[in-house]
Amino acid sequence: MIKEIIHDHVTRCLDHLGFSHDKEYTVEVPNNTEHGDFSTNCAMILAKENKKAPKALAEALIKELKKNKDYKIVEIAGPGFINFHLSPAFFQRIFWNIHEQGESYGVQEFGQGEKILLEFVSANPTGPLNIVSARAAAFGDTLYRVMKRVGYAPAREFYINDAGNQVDILAESLELRLRELQGDKIGEFPYEAYHGEYVKHLAQKLNATEGIRVFMMTEKDRIDHLKEFALTELLEMQRSSLERFDVVFDGWVSEKTLRAEGVVEEVLSYLTEADCTYEKEDAIWFASSKYGDDKDRVLMKSDGSITYFVPDLAYHLTKIQRGFTTLIDVFGPDHHGYVPRIKAAFQAMGYDDNMLEIIFLQQVNLFESGERVKMSKRAGKIVTMDDLINVVGKDAARYFFIARKANAHLNFDLELALQQNNENPVYYCQYAHARICSIIKKARKDKLWPKSFKQELITKLTKPEELAIIQKLADLPELLTLIAVHREPHRLSTYLEELAAMIHRYYAKYQIVSAKSKDLSHARLLLLDSTKTVMAIVFDLMGISAPEKM
Repeated sequence: MIKEIIHDHVTRCLDHLGFSHDKEYTVEVPNNTEHGDFSTNCAMILAKENKKAPKALAEALIKELKKNKDYKIVEIAGPGFINFHLSPAFFQRIFWNIHEQGESYGVQEFGQGEKILLEFVSANPTGPLNIVSARAAAFGDTLYRVMKRVGYAPAREFYINDAGNQVDILAESLELRLRELQGDKIGEFPYEAYHGEYVKHLAQKLNATEGIRVFMMTEKDRIDHLKEFALTELLEMQRSSLERFDVVFDGWVSEKTLRAEGVVEEVLSYLTEADCTYEKEDAIWFASSKYGDDKDRVLMKSDGSITYFVPDLAYHLTKIQRGFTTLIDVFGPDHHGYVPRIKAAFQAMGYDDNMLEIIFLQQVNLFESGERVKMSKRAGKIVTMDDLINVVGKDAARYFFIARKANAHLNFDLELALQQNNENPVYYCQYAHARICSIIKKARKDKLWPKSFKQELITKLTKPEELAIIQKLADLPELLTLIAVHREPHRLSTYLEELAAMIHRYYAKYQIVSAKSKDLSHARLLLLDSTKTVMAIVFDLMGISAPEKM
């Protein structure tokens, strides 16, 4: 917000002075606060096109800029940087705008309604969601919330891989457990089968309702029935876990349905018509190396079965057909080889491969008592999303997952997530919000809360700490656009922790409410009330509660 205001003012001054400004210049916060509140490189960027030395251009521009009383000091630094020291009145005016906007603060039209499809989680429906899926859920959902707030038209989707070999193995695993319940001796459970307790629970549930009748079916009917039963139960389990995590998808797309609707055949036709397929060893290949892939890819095997790549591509084709202009896939680190082949297919079918973005989330390592918890789905050693929610709660889980960059490994410390002190960033931030709520509650009780806040109160906010808090609040709209553009939800946690630290320091240094100084008390209460609103906005974007007491 402030950067935009300064940038617009500098541009108006350039126009007034008759200077051209075709090249893009920036307004940034200096690394050293002694250099001012903000700085611009415009004189250095625009010097050549205006046939002036950077310092000469800066001097002319500063003379014009100084006419604006929003700037306490405007000065040249280095080879031609222009540094701005803003007046308290500027911050105060910005702050009043924040107060007036209230809960709608940060809502923008930046995205211009662009249709963006976010696909994330998309875990195989062969077991409960684990902590890796939980990280994807927190990341994708938070990015969605931010994008929506800044004016995009995003949608959340979950792709169900319900037609692959893994589903066959799931049905076979369920049948073995069901036979055990019927008294059969099955010997050692196959290594490739799913060993988790959830398979036993599925078998118990099916046995209680159908029992021996399952084995009176033909083998094909029995396997199909077991698949349907297991998929229905496990998908419902995954939905329930996601809802507990405050994640709701706008659509669930089934691979099996795509196959039934003929989209898979449509993709094969597209690629064939584009003359980028060929036969070799009784298989059909996609000549993806022609489009930047490191090797060609099999589309249809010699036995007539298609590879998983084909229905996956078909799914992406439906995304385009539904009018989405940007497709964002959030994957785990084991999908890196996927990118060149699907981008090659986009090119072959005549689509811009730049409309597809792949975000890779790195692995999650869970630590308990200093020891890493080892996990294996096949062996049944799974730490599920539900397990994590049960132990640390939804808020801590989402916060820790969001706080790290997507491309960074995450070591999740269970003990830290449970701590009720300043070492735990979730507690630290939520406590700052609760502290503000407590102050406001006491002010109301003591009848020191005004019926309405008057704008002239803001002139009382002159302390450096107060102006710093206002500037931090003013940073939110630009922060949200940066998060949306660069797909970096982790910036929210950094912002929240910095704001919380400011509030804790402010509370420790100054008396907020005093009956002896009514106007100053009201001004400071107004500052805290707006801070509470902004914190609640950020908490909501992260899918985290904003507690009023702790």
